Amino acid sequence: MEPSLGASGVGRALLRLALDAEEPLGAQGYRLSIESDGVDLVAADAAGLFYGAVTLLQWLSLAGRRAGDELHAPCVEIADAPDLAVRGFMLDISRNRVPRLDTLFELVDLLAALKFNQLQLYTEHTFAYRGHEAVWRDASPMTESEIRELDAFCRRRFIELVPNQNSFGHFHRWLIHDAYRPLAECPEGIDHPFSSGKEPFSLCPVDPRSLQLLEDLFDQLLPNFNSQQVNVGLDETWDLGSGRSADACAASSREEVYLDFLTRIHGLVDAWGHRMQFWGDIILRRPDLIGRLPSDVIALDWGYEADHPFDEEATAFADAGVEFYLCPGTSSWRSLGGRVDNALANLANAARAARRHGATGYLVTDWGDSGHLQPLPISYVGIVAGAAFSWNTAQASDPSELPLRDLLRHHVPELSDPALVAATLTVGEAHHETGVELKNSTVLFHLLFGAEGTLDHERYDGLDREGLERAFDRLESIDLPRAESRSLVTRELAWVRQALELACRLGIERLEAGRERRATQLPATARRALVEPLEALIEALPELWLARSRPGGLEDSRAYLIRLRDLLTRGHKP
Repeated sequence: MEPSLGASGVGRALLRLALDAEEPLGAQGYRLSIESDGVDLVAADAAGLFYGAVTLLQWLSLAGRRAGDELHAPCVEIADAPDLAVRGFMLDISRNRVPRLDTLFELVDLLAALKFNQLQLYTEHTFAYRGHEAVWRDASPMTESEIRELDAFCRRRFIELVPNQNSFGHFHRWLIHDAYRPLAECPEGIDHPFSSGKEPFSLCPVDPRSLQLLEDLFDQLLPNFNSQQVNVGLDETWDLGSGRSADACAASSREEVYLDFLTRIHGLVDAWGHRMQFWGDIILRRPDLIGRLPSDVIALDWGYEADHPFDEEATAFADAGVEFYLCPGTSSWRSLGGRVDNALANLANAARAARRHGATGYLVTDWGDSGHLQPLPISYVGIVAGAAFSWNTAQASDPSELPLRDLLRHHVPELSDPALVAATLTVGEAHHETGVELKNSTVLFHLLFGAEGTLDHERYDGLDREGLERAFDRLESIDLPRAESRSLVTRELAWVRQALELACRLGIERLEAGRERRATQLPATARRALVEPLEALIEALPELWLARSRPGGLEDSRAYLIRLRDLLTRGHKP
């Protein structure tokens, strides 16, 4: 027999919930039994009950059938628990795109349905700190009241919203302002990948005023969260030792000066009774210093390529007795359409290593480098795969066996149409047709946003017309609805497809003209033919952006496309 529930909500099947502290599956685990007389759900804690209820709803959706006003479901018994205690997602909100609050609510609901239990919003300058309005004025930042509302929304879904504020490197959004420039390691600026010109990038670790500023930021940020953790960043301190801290670094080492500043920041966090998370890339340069980290820190070991050495790096933290998370990525950034195969391999690699070396957490990162032009749905592949691999690491043994299409269709409401799943995967795979594989980006992305240079750069090695034509044909094969009433995700995928098709066309024209020639030197007829679809992309971007994101940063991101248009419009001027 199948249990049934009446449409009125009071049916013939009983739902029995029980908390049992002795449940052998342990924290977050549950036992779900659907039998002829009803449903039993037993868990050791409230989180386990929640995840069991999530599974019950998914089972009813996938396997249930309606008969009149009743819902019938097949009997089943499920005993389940996560392999990794912390399964988190981190969204970059500092590279121009700050999500609207309703977008964040929808994202949290998706994360909860996928059994994530931690969320971070990567922050450089996009929190509305009092007294620092010059830094965030045009960024549409998160406010205290919004964070509190989001925090409560997350807690109801057993997700911990962890505060995040980068506090050493990646401080350029602050240091470009005259009031903060004196705190920089290199006030005159350095070349770095997040700006087209020189900017100061890192705080000076030997300037006491740096800690005074951070103390003010933590005092304003942390009270808005229930979490007793905070991610303070501290990654990619490229200019450390090349400016005002040069003498201190020469007297010991850059890594020891780094560790001293980390320890001082830890003191600020500890004064709040919080536990400090930090990115582990700098300390990994000196594994002998890992044992000198404060005893309660959590190291976040990040890496975004399929072959990232997570095993080696996890061993370094594990051997030193330092708690750590492994942090792969969605591979969405600097691609427009994503890098599906790399994302799956990178996410699976991290999950296997996390299980093997005793990581307590797994944090899927989603960055917005180079203007965050990729829309949110491009990240769904990484989010769904990361959820699967971190809950059940056995699925990561062969990522090609993951039933990705079914997972996307059944668990992402926006992608319930198989055609949209197919489109999402195709825009993330088409770049392979070029035969050019790059790290942290795709060649199609660079064709659009690196048009100032020639094609003699090594990133274009192996690029040929045939490969670009194959990529174009793959993109052209995507079947999307054309009606005016089509959904937001349909319009976003269409925009991405058109942008990548334009990259293919631009690449073909440039190869035809000669690798040594710049985009400005293309024949006028070719440039005019490329400008028309580019104008359409520029015109369509604001509506699509504002459907999920705030206006701050939009014009900075649209400028990436406008620069290309201006190059093609003006042509070569001797």
